[in-house]
Amino acid sequence: QVKLAESGGDSVEAGGSLRLVCSASGGTINMFGISALDMAWFRQAPGNELEGVAAITRDGTTTYADSVKGRMTISMNYNLNTLYLQLDSLQPEDTGMYYCAADPARRTPPLGPGYRNWGQGTQVTVSS
Repeated sequence: QVKLAESGGDSVEAGGSLRLVCSASGGTINMFGISALDMAWFRQAPGNELEGVAAITRDGTTTYADSVKGRMTISMNYNLNTLYLQLDSLQPEDTGMYYCAADPARRTPPLGPGYRNWGQGTQVTVSS
């Protein structure tokens, strides 16, 4: 079982930046590292549905939600088994709980919710 732990969430003012970190361990990580995983970031604001924000496949292909293109960047550090999400030009509508997800055999679209491994989330709050 892959374990995912997010960190880096904080309260910032509009226009600010954050870097979210997702540390992966266990399961297939022990043998193959995160290079064997498709991974993604999702977010959920109170009262809203879960939204796919950014995804990266094991071959490095990235996908972004239209709402974050040009403002957020997903990346991996294979040596550290870590997934990142750089958030720039943050806006109040970016507020929410951000979750890391991973799957060694993804059967959902890159930004779809069907990933089989999820972290507990890290809170991002953006004030105007």
